[in-house]
Amino acid sequence: MPDFVYRPPTSPYFSIVYKDDAVIVFNKASGLLSVPGRIEKDSLWQRAQRVWPELKVVHRLDMATSGLIVMALGKPAQSHLSRQFQQRRTAKTYYAEIYGHPQQQQGEVELPLRCDWPNRPKQIVDFELGKHALTKWKVLETRPHSSLVELQPITGRTHQLRVHMQQIGCPIVGDGFYATTAAKALSERLHLHAAKLGFYHPQTEQWMEFNCPPPF
Repeated sequence: MPDFVYRPPTSPYFSIVYKDDAVIVFNKASGLLSVPGRIEKDSLWQRAQRVWPELKVVHRLDMATSGLIVMALGKPAQSHLSRQFQQRRTAKTYYAEIYGHPQQQQGEVELPLRCDWPNRPKQIVDFELGKHALTKWKVLETRPHSSLVELQPITGRTHQLRVHMQQIGCPIVGDGFYATTAAKALSERLHLHAAKLGFYHPQTEQWMEFNCPPPF
């Protein structure tokens, strides 16, 4: 998208769902980078770090994706949480509005992905060089031109949910990279939202779960 201009939302500046001495859970707005980019520095982490200088990044959401993201206050909490994400001990559920209606009511997409270097950050399916990627999906609601689905990424590849939905013939509404013209026309923003997030608290080891309903 060569004509892309970065205009991140500023109201609210950032939105906190939960905070204690070790973690902060944010509801990231669509259109705001999780962490600074190569050129664009304005991001959720950079905004929040002005208030909490010791704030550390644990995982990321695509700029266009909204929803729950956890960051750590200090290095020990970051190490603990990062390990959970690497070992897939966390729970992540996304909601998406996809264009059209899948043939089944639920299923799995298991297609390996790699970066499409000439067109990065776009990703493509590649059975030889791609990394294993698995997504579970389930239809929650059927709408006139679209479906609301629950998505569970078992792996965490870049743009995984977006490419996997495109591959079953139902791209995510408003997806500037992978959607058809008709699917893009339904919304100015990507209809992908990190709705549920669960992890073990880095200090107490207690399981914590957060819910944040999608705005679409």
